[in-house]
Amino acid sequence: MTIHQVLKQYWGYDAFRSLQEEIIQSVLDGRDTLALMPTGGGKSICFQVPAMAKEGICVVISPLIALMKDQVENLKAKGIEAVAIFSGMGKREIDILLDNCIYGKIKFLYISPERLLSPLVRERIRHMKVNLFAIDEAHCISQWGYDFRPPYLHLASLRDLHSDVPILALTATATEKVATDISSKLTFRKGFKVFRKSFERANLSYVVANEENKFRRLLKVIQSVKGSGIIYVRNRRETQEVARQLALQGIAVAYYHAGLSADERTKRQDDWKSGKVPLIVATNAFGMGIDKPDVRYVVHLDLPDSLEAYYQEAGRAGRDEKKAYAVLLYNEADIEQLNKNLEQNSPSLKEIQQVYHHLGNYFQLAYGAGEGLVYDFDLADFCKRYQLEVLKTLSALKILEREEHIALSESVYLPSRLKILADTETLYKFQIAQPSYDGLIKTLLRSYGGLFDQFVAIKESELSKRTNLSTKEVREMLEKMQELELLSYAAQTDQPQLQFLRARLDRDHLAIDHQYIRERQAIYRHQVSAVIEYVQSQNCRSKQLLSYFDELNAKNCGICDFCLAQKKSARFHDDMESKISGEIQMILKNESLRLEELIPKLKFGTEAQQLKQFRVLLDAGLIKNQDDKFYS
Repeated sequence: MTIHQVLKQYWGYDAFRSLQEEIIQSVLDGRDTLALMPTGGGKSICFQVPAMAKEGICVVISPLIALMKDQVENLKAKGIEAVAIFSGMGKREIDILLDNCIYGKIKFLYISPERLLSPLVRERIRHMKVNLFAIDEAHCISQWGYDFRPPYLHLASLRDLHSDVPILALTATATEKVATDISSKLTFRKGFKVFRKSFERANLSYVVANEENKFRRLLKVIQSVKGSGIIYVRNRRETQEVARQLALQGIAVAYYHAGLSADERTKRQDDWKSGKVPLIVATNAFGMGIDKPDVRYVVHLDLPDSLEAYYQEAGRAGRDEKKAYAVLLYNEADIEQLNKNLEQNSPSLKEIQQVYHHLGNYFQLAYGAGEGLVYDFDLADFCKRYQLEVLKTLSALKILEREEHIALSESVYLPSRLKILADTETLYKFQIAQPSYDGLIKTLLRSYGGLFDQFVAIKESELSKRTNLSTKEVREMLEKMQELELLSYAAQTDQPQLQFLRARLDRDHLAIDHQYIRERQAIYRHQVSAVIEYVQSQNCRSKQLLSYFDELNAKNCGICDFCLAQKKSARFHDDMESKISGEIQMILKNESLRLEELIPKLKFGTEAQQLKQFRVLLDAGLIKNQDDKFYS
């Protein structure tokens, strides 16, 4: 099929959006390509369409597990075969999925950059018929980006697996410096192309307000802008408190943060996406991978850590290209807090070593042990146990990740999964020998199809109801059958994953790049300064954001709070000039007056404005002079 036929058949569109076709054609021509497109600009189409138009599989690298899962489900809904591999999956489960990519009809393999560090995964990709490497959130490869992720630094080695396959890097948030860094670190080949779509969001009205009573202003926004909205706050406690206050005002609202159970998070997200609950109060854990086009407003009640993060979060409003609002409320205390966070984001070498030492103790690792081991990781519990500051600890973990001592994944919900390893005859013999397991095995086979072929998502609670066993008994029996190698069972998880990439070292042998720490501190300072300048500056908000992303010739948007205030001031000025002119002409129609007699009689405007309008009328011949007196 042609790319237009693919677009129509699978996505239902008759035409591509701006730059999409040019990016796709560049990829089809075999060129390495960098696509810089704003949030909601249709980046996924740029790799999904050419991959469908060519024979083979597209390998998509993404750091966002929620986004991977969402895109896989969307592709499957279109009848396109896609799978995702990320932290939390077992070796056997990954084996089966990779085999399907080599021998099956899979068109898209979504994979986290951490997984590409595995020699097993890389070797299996070598045997796939890859037609494109798509690297999403490509700014993560640059330490100058706002969300640098060390595993991205290894992506250039994809060339070793398939030297002729083009690489398409995509991002919605990149300055010129970051864009140059991306093409350099991915070792783009000669003749590569860069497509930059303006980051301007012409339908999005940016509003910044210095407010002591943020809640009162928030209510005004909610009451005046109808439709779906997101309110971003800094921490979990705030999500609950703000939602509670809004509910007391009779507003239908839910709150969302990573501390909720997976089922509860899914329910609240679905209720909001469907419009059942129009408003959600959330931490920045909410929104990744969610494509809801009709969000009418996004409100930030706390200052963001960077303009890149703000642009991405605010950009979730108005993706349907209809009028929407991005409102940022702050006060002087917020600026103090942001500067304090800057300090928290800058751990010393000693503090980094201390965090690493505590990690070893937390997971009870001996020196020289732990390489390759993966653990569920509860950051809050870890910090509480060792009395550590959360932000500083998170920054220390990122530096340890950059130095490749550890790898840390985001929190992700994975349902329990199960695959039967034994053949039917062996399983039947086990049922005869162990009759207490017979009911559970029969229920498994009746309830779930494909258990002999692949990992299937199961629910222990459902099995419990159907077998009259407790949920605990179901789990224990499945674990026992796993020990006997009758099946492979991966229990549900809802925790971030921490992996030790190297064996545990003592403090004296823990290598940390001092220069990198200094550079990261300089980047944080620059990002914080840019946020403070954005909220305090008297300039067009859109123009400021575009300037930050190196679009230096942007015009005033005309719809942000600054531009609207300018228009109001200009209208007021025009109205005042009209009132002064009318008053002068009316007075001089009734009597002739000297200038010094006229001015005291005028009620509108300042004396300077009055004199200016007097001269305008005189020059236009609308008032005349005779014997030092004026008349109209």
